[in-house]
Amino acid sequence: MSVAEAAKRPEHRGRAAGIWIALIVLVAAGIGLAWLGASPLRGTTTESGLRIRTLQAGEGPFIQSVDGVMVEYEGRLADGTVFDDSARHGGPQPMIAGQVIPGFAEALTKMQKGGKYKIHIPGKLAYGETPPPGSPFGPNADLDFDVHIVQIVPNAALMQQQGVPDGGQAEPHRLPVPEPGQPQP
Repeated sequence: MSVAEAAKRPEHRGRAAGIWIALIVLVAAGIGLAWLGASPLRGTTTESGLRIRTLQAGEGPFIQSVDGVMVEYEGRLADGTVFDDSARHGGPQPMIAGQVIPGFAEALTKMQKGGKYKIHIPGKLAYGETPPPGSPFGPNADLDFDVHIVQIVPNAALMQQQGVPDGGQAEPHRLPVPEPGQPQP
């Protein structure tokens, strides 16, 4: 080994250590950025306890309680069992945002046309202590939904009320009520 080779050896060790440190810093930075970038995927929890996660952002204005919406959905129980989905009913289903179960209504007001979401509705915001007869879920059952907003019809509830004879009001309703042997949300 020559004197020149011996003199260069520590330089190579220092360079290798620097490369490893830089690599570690880059990996740590990547993990940090990934964590920050994934924040929307973790979702938010509202004061009422509703959890909503945006999978794909929508466009345009947020849904209002008087708006009509065409929704593709899949509803699941806490154990993952699918109890209903819009495909069973022929595709996207129409509903008035303010005339569904409280948790679904609250979630809709945080959604936009074209958006895809996951929501967790605590039992008290779902069907509460008195689920419809024949329901596949018991009192205060938590419900999970995958939701895709296909279309929004602004002020559909007002248009619906104007179409009711004798100045009456359209009766609010929950998400479709399960019929015995036909689970629905």
